[in-house]
Amino acid sequence: MSLNLLLVAAVLVSVTVVIHGFGINYWLRFVMHRYVGHSGSFKPHGTLWALIWSAHFLMLLHLVEVVIWALAYLLFVPGDTLDSWEKAVYFSFVTFTTLGYGDITLPVSNWRVLSGVEALNGILLVGWSTAFLFAIIQHSWKSILGARDVQ
Repeated sequence: MSLNLLLVAAVLVSVTVVIHGFGINYWLRFVMHRYVGHSGSFKPHGTLWALIWSAHFLMLLHLVEVVIWALAYLLFVPGDTLDSWEKAVYFSFVTFTTLGYGDITLPVSNWRVLSGVEALNGILLVGWSTAFLFAIIQHSWKSILGARDVQ
């Protein structure tokens, strides 16, 4: 594995983690402002809308991250396997989500490792998103149970 490959992989992972971190931090503040009352509990009917819009926002974050990987493939991977934007984005989506259809593979063995790094990156970021959605659900349960204890 070459130093160039390691550098590209490290930069891509770092950039996507920073995007995800800032995105989730921004979205958490938005959810707290929009859907949580002064008491710290979800507003009536706020949980469902918080989950729906959070899922949309997180998918948008993942789309941005997939596109960044696709751009890197177009810029750095030699050969003509990923000769169009559509193919690069498709390959990146399939790799990031770990579907791995195998209909498109990278031709140069050293650069194939990059797709494995993208898959690991995708697993981590999707797991982070899942944990975030679960935290919203958990907070709503605490709100409901806390309200029940008060009555």
